[in-house]
This record gives sequence, C-alpha cells and structure tokens, in this order.
Amino acid sequence: MLRSWYEEAAYGDSGNPLWQNLRLVIVHSTEVYIPLDINKSPFNVGLAIELHTFTPPQVHALSQRFGLSLSDSDLSALIHLVAGHPYLVQQALYHMAQQNLTLEQLIQTATTDAGIYRNHLHRHLRNLQEHPPLATAYHQVVQASAPIELEPLPAFKLHSMGLVALQGNQVVPSCELYRRYFSDHAAAL
Repeated sequence: MLRSWYEEAAYGDSGNPLWQNLRLVIVHSTEVYIPLDINKSPFNVGLAIELHTFTPPQVHALSQRFGLSLSDSDLSALIHLVAGHPYLVQQALYHMAQQNLTLEQLIQTATTDAGIYRNHLHRHLRNLQEHPPLATAYHQVVQASAPIELEPLPAFKLHSMGLVALQGNQVVPSCELYRRYFSDHAAAL
C-alpha cells in the first residue's frame, strides 16, 4: 500500500491532483534487511536518510535534557560502551534519569540478562542464530583484535543491522557493548 501511494504521488497520472500533495515519511530499523529480500523491500523507495551516531557534544546535550550532569569521564565511559549509538544512548540516559541505576551499574550489567540492553541484545542474537552465515561472519569480527575484511553482502547486512562499523572495506564491532556481549555468547552464534 505504501509503495503504491508513493508511486502514485511520484509518477501517477490518475488525474487527481491531491496525490501530488502526498508526502510520506517512514522511519524503520534496517534490521528488516535480514528477513526481507532487499530487492523487493517496501522500504527501498524515496530518499534514505541514515541516522548517524551521536557525537560527544550531542550526548552531553541529550544528557542535560534528561536532567543529568555527567562528568567528562562518565560521558567518555558511556560513549566508549555504546559508541554514540542513538538508541543505546537514549536508553542509558533514560534509565539513569529515572534513577533506576547509576552509570557504574549500567556498565557492569550491560551485557547480562539483568542489564537494560538485554532485549536489544537478545533480538540481535536471535537474528544471527536464524542466519548462520551472518553469525559466522560476525563471530570472526568480534574475535578479531583488528579490523577485518568480510565478503560484501555479509558486511552490508551486519552494517545495516548496526552490528559493525565500516572502515573502508574492513569492519569492526560498532561498539564495545556488542564486542563484549557477542564474545561472551560466542558459543551461541
């Protein structure tokens, strides 16, 4: 339905001028690239805008909006753990602002089933388990001590999932949280 609306607004000649006024904004996670064929996806229309990782000043500003006063060392520790990943940063700041936990507790429990990221990490683990070639590729990434080169398709899919960061043709885990969690759960991959 969304694709047909998009095409009618962009190319349609139904004679109805109202279609020319239609603008669609669709927000989605690129994790959908795993179960969907990217050549037939309903999300490959229009202009894609990728949300980049937050910079330290952006994380600092967001923390202030949550009413937190993080020291430079706390800010560095959080950024080291999640590498500015927007969702992971937001979750950390939200839970700290609700006084559910301190930054130290968050860091200690981040990769455990008691941590705030457990559902997020379990979803990634389940996606990898359902796609053994990706699991094998990602296992190589988290076990490597330096950037490694993967085949283009697994690299693209892992990057689309947010699990790796690209460095030229090589990849590394996108954040320390993922490196630690998937290293600890290597047997499950």
